[in-house]
Amino acid sequence: MAGPAAPLACCLPILASIAVAQTGHDWAHYRGDPGLSGVAPGELGASPELAWTFATEGEILSSAVVVGGTVYVGSTDRSVYALDLVSGERRWSYATGDAVEASPLVHEGRVYVGSADACLYALDAKSGELLWKFATGDRILGSANWFRAADGALRIVVGSYDTSLYCVDAHSGEKVWSYETENYVHGCPAIRAGEVVVGGCDAALHRVDAATGAVLAKVELGAGCHIAGSVALADGAAFLGHYGKEFLCVDLASGEIAWTYTSEQDGFCSSPAVSAERVVFGGRDRRLHCVRRSDGEPLWTFRTRRKVDGSPVICGDKVVFGSGDGRIYLLRVSDGEELWSYDIGQPVYSSPAVADGMIVLGASDKRVYAFRAGRAERRG
Repeated sequence: MAGPAAPLACCLPILASIAVAQTGHDWAHYRGDPGLSGVAPGELGASPELAWTFATEGEILSSAVVVGGTVYVGSTDRSVYALDLVSGERRWSYATGDAVEASPLVHEGRVYVGSADACLYALDAKSGELLWKFATGDRILGSANWFRAADGALRIVVGSYDTSLYCVDAHSGEKVWSYETENYVHGCPAIRAGEVVVGGCDAALHRVDAATGAVLAKVELGAGCHIAGSVALADGAAFLGHYGKEFLCVDLASGEIAWTYTSEQDGFCSSPAVSAERVVFGGRDRRLHCVRRSDGEPLWTFRTRRKVDGSPVICGDKVVFGSGDGRIYLLRVSDGEELWSYDIGQPVYSSPAVADGMIVLGASDKRVYAFRAGRAERRG
């Protein structure tokens, strides 16, 4: 059987996200909410139809987000794009100094997005005008997240390949604090009351005080257990996979592992979707996995033709995700039955969102795809 991926696999581009927004709700950042649950409200139809595509000059490894009828997405052609959700027409683009593999974060009229040029950018969401940029020591491949400080100030948190997690003031871009790990910070930091939780390529789960950047706790997972995906939070627990062929539920208060789900072949790079009863995540064993949230008991798996490094999104009674086999799949979440698929022909390292009845995602063929999602209603 194949062993876990080598540590250098943490250098792979951050997984793109299929933005899934829903009627009356935006999908404003990676995984949909500060806790990175990967769950979208609303419903999806069983037979989405292609609405439009938009071509860039590079692979789309960035996750799209959808806010107020606009799609925001990065490309390895070094640019960030704002596209009309209905037509796919470009509203603006902004060129950074290197590939944009991170998912944008859109909040209060601003777009916050990292680039492989080692900078975090703040752009005006309507015009694309640069408001500020913050320099780190290496690539930023994961999405930023946000929280409010005790005084009401908006803070932006992002990880860098310089091994650090940074908190900056959203208005000025000035550093508030930094927290150093022992290897790359590849995924998006998750936020819960008063703290930031992030997995690292140093094979550890870090809990950091949101106000000061001081370490609250560090859960060591052991050699080879590098965490490249993002951690999802729910009810005091963290859900994450790693390269050591395990997917874990960790009790954050005690630091103890509540349950472990083991792969017979390869590790996990996908970020999970966590609903009230189920946890769904992709595997490098070419499968999408679904387990019971309470105890990690396997419920079903769905086999694709290539690794599933992309991150799924649960929306109502369905789950949507992309695969390295070049397809986007829609499954029934109760039993993993395939309802629909679309063959793009190039790898999709994505996780879904639905806005105004649309599913939007990027792929390795350098295009952004938008699908009409059937049962979802349009805003009036």
